Amino acid sequence: MMLTWITMIMSVMISMILMMLCLMISKKDKNNREKMTPFECGFDPKSSSRMPFSMQFFMIAIIFLIFDVEIVIILPTIKITQTTNMTSWYLITTVFIIILILGLYYEWKNKILEWYN
Repeated sequence: MMLTWITMIMSVMISMILMMLCLMISKKDKNNREKMTPFECGFDPKSSSRMPFSMQFFMIAIIFLIFDVEIVIILPTIKITQTTNMTSWYLITTVFIIILILGLYYEWKNKILEWYN
C-alpha cells in the first residue's frame, strides 16, 4: 500500500517538474503578427481564410461514420454463429438490420442523402 502511494507521489512530482521545465525552456511569443496571419504563398490573402463549410458534406460524412461503426458491429456476428443458438442469432441480427434499414429510410425520407437542394 505504501509503495503505491510513493509511486503515485513520485509520478506526480516528475510530471510537475517536467511541465515546469518545459514552461521555462520554451520561448513562445503569443502576439507575433506573422504567426497570426493566414499563409497563402507569402502573399496577403485575397479572400477570407475561413471558407464556409458545406452542411451536406458534413451530413454525408456523419452518415458514413455511423454505417462504418454498424459494419464493425455486424462483422463479429459471423464468428458468434459457432458458439450460439442459431434462432437467437438470427433474431438479433434481423432486428439489428431492420433498425439499420429503418434509419436509412428515415434519412432518405428527410432528404438528408440528397446533395442538392
